[in-house]
Amino acid sequence: MRTLEQWLDEYSASHRNPTNKLIHWICVPLIAFSIACALKVIPVGHGNLNATTVIGGLVLLYYFRLSWRLALGMTAVFALAYWLVLACEAAFPGLGLLWLAVAIFVGAWIGQFYGHHVEKARPSFFKDLQFLLIGPLWLLDAAYRRWSIPTGRGATAH
Repeated sequence: MRTLEQWLDEYSASHRNPTNKLIHWICVPLIAFSIACALKVIPVGHGNLNATTVIGGLVLLYYFRLSWRLALGMTAVFALAYWLVLACEAAFPGLGLLWLAVAIFVGAWIGQFYGHHVEKARPSFFKDLQFLLIGPLWLLDAAYRRWSIPTGRGATAH
């Protein structure tokens, strides 16, 4: 298994252009949010035990395996995102939430691919699908570093 540092360093290699980085700061959270919205539409479970929370919990377990410090931050991010999903579900009931999720997902991926066009580098997930889970951690790692919060990773720069 790769270490947190190996994942983040490899992800950073194709995310050096400032425009691409900015686009990722916008689009990665939007993509994650849109997936959470789409999962909420799946009619399984009840209350707060549903596809969004189950898949979210599994992703958080993966993050805890890599870094408990980043995973704690991602837990807070997930809680906020889930609250927003519930608010969107109330505002866009039924399939309205799914259509919102699709629109956000498609728009954000267009942005991502444009960013990689500017970067002149293929998205990391073409090499390994796990990079789809690393993108949000890469952003949180950068935020932790900016705020001088230890991440459990070495001192290499983004």
